[in-house]
Amino acid sequence: MAKMWAGRFTKEENTLVNDFNSSISFDKRLFEEDIKGSCAHVTMLGETNILPKEDVEKILTGLESILGDLKSGKLEINLEAEDIHMFVEEELTKRIGDAGKKLHTARSRNDQVALDMNLYVKKESSIIIDLLKDFITCLVDIADNNLNTIMPGFTHLQKAQPVTLAHYMCAYANMFLRDISKLKLLNSNLKMPLGSCALAGTTYPIDRNMVAKQLGFENIYNNSLDGVSDRDYVIEFASCISISMMHLSRLAEEIIIWTSNEYSYIELDDAYSTGSSIMPQKKNPDIAELVRGKTGRTFGNLMSLLTIMKGLPLAYNKDMQEDKEAIFDSVDTIKKCIPLFGDMLKTTKFNIEKLKKSAEFGYINATDVADYLTKKGVPFRDAYKISGKLVAICIEKKITLNELELEEYKKMSNLFEKDIYNAIDLTNCVEKRTSIGGPSNSSVKVQIKKIKQELNN
Repeated sequence: MAKMWAGRFTKEENTLVNDFNSSISFDKRLFEEDIKGSCAHVTMLGETNILPKEDVEKILTGLESILGDLKSGKLEINLEAEDIHMFVEEELTKRIGDAGKKLHTARSRNDQVALDMNLYVKKESSIIIDLLKDFITCLVDIADNNLNTIMPGFTHLQKAQPVTLAHYMCAYANMFLRDISKLKLLNSNLKMPLGSCALAGTTYPIDRNMVAKQLGFENIYNNSLDGVSDRDYVIEFASCISISMMHLSRLAEEIIIWTSNEYSYIELDDAYSTGSSIMPQKKNPDIAELVRGKTGRTFGNLMSLLTIMKGLPLAYNKDMQEDKEAIFDSVDTIKKCIPLFGDMLKTTKFNIEKLKKSAEFGYINATDVADYLTKKGVPFRDAYKISGKLVAICIEKKITLNELELEEYKKMSNLFEKDIYNAIDLTNCVEKRTSIGGPSNSSVKVQIKKIKQELNN
C-alpha cells in the first residue's frame, strides 16, 4: 500500500520498518473520533469556501457511509494501512473518487491524531464518570442500610475507635467523588488542536473556532506548536485513572482482609469468589485481589507516558505514538474493574454481629473513658494514663471495658460512677460524635445527603 509521504523517497520501505512504524493495530479503535473530526473539518472547509460545496457533500456522505459500515461490521479495517487516518482517507477515495483526496486539505496527521486523542479522552472520561457514579450509589446504598452497624475504625491496622459501616462506606464514596471532580476538570480543560497542522498552522483561511464548536470544545489551542505536541491531557487522564484505581485498590484490600477467617466481617457471594485446586475449604477473594493487582498496571502506564514525554523537543515526535497503547490499557482496565467491583459489593453479606463483637474486644472505647474523666476536671494526660491502666487490667482478665466491675474503676479514680457504662457503650460512643464528618447517625445522614446531592449535580 503506497504511503502518502512516499513521493520524496526512492526506495520501498523495509517490511520490518513498516510493521514497526505502523499504528493501525491499536489506533483502529479511534475510527469514530477520526471520522467525527474529519466531518467537522470538511464542513468548515465548505463554509469557508476552501472546498466546493459539491465536494463537501460527497465527502460527508462518504464518511458517514464508512462510519456506518464500520459500526455494523460490514467493513473491516485493513491492517496493512499505516494508521486509522490513512485507512479512512483511502477508503473514502475508493468510494467517492478524487474528491476523497481533498479531505486532507489544511490539516496534517499531527493535528489530526491530536484531535482524535482529545475526542477519545472527552468520550472515555465521561463514560468513567458515569461508572463512578453508579459505584458511589452502590456505596451509599450500603451506608443507608447500615447507619447503626457498629464496627471498629482502624489506624495502623489496629482497632482504634468505634464507627459505623455507613461511616466507612461514606469515606470511600467521598474518595470517588473527588475522582469525578478531577475527571470533570480534565474534560472542561480539553482544547481543540485541529488547524495547528504539522506544527506551523496553514495558509488557508480556516475557521478553527467553527470546528471546535461542532465538536463540543470550549477552547482551541492558541499555539500551533503546542497544539500538535501536547499530551498533558493524556497524562492527566492516566493520572486520574491511577488515583481512582488506587482508591479501588484500598477498598479491595479491606475486602481481602475482612473475608479472612481471622476477621470474618463479610462473606462474598459465590459468584464473585473462587476456590482452590487442592484445598476444598478455600473461598478466595480473587476479584478484589485482581483489582489490587491491576492497579499496578495503571501506575505503570502513567509512568510510561511521563517517561515518553519528558525528553521530547517541540513539536511532534514519533515517540508520541506510544501514548495510545498505554492510555487504552488504563481505560480498558478501569472500565472492567469498576462495574465488577460494584456488582461484588451489591451481593456481599456483612456480618453485623461479628463487626460489633470485634469492636467490643478492641478496647476502642478507651478514649471515651479518658473523656469521661476529662469532663469531670481531670487533665487529659492524667485521664489518658488511667484509661491505659484500665485497658491493661481488662487484657489481663480477658474482658472488655464494659465488663470491668465498677470497683476496679474506682480503684483508679473516685470520680467513676455507674454512668461510666453508659459513657462507654459503643452505640453511645458513636452517637456522641456529632461533629461534622463524624460517625454519629445524624452526621452520617448529612454526609449521605451531600453525596447524593453531588451525584445529582
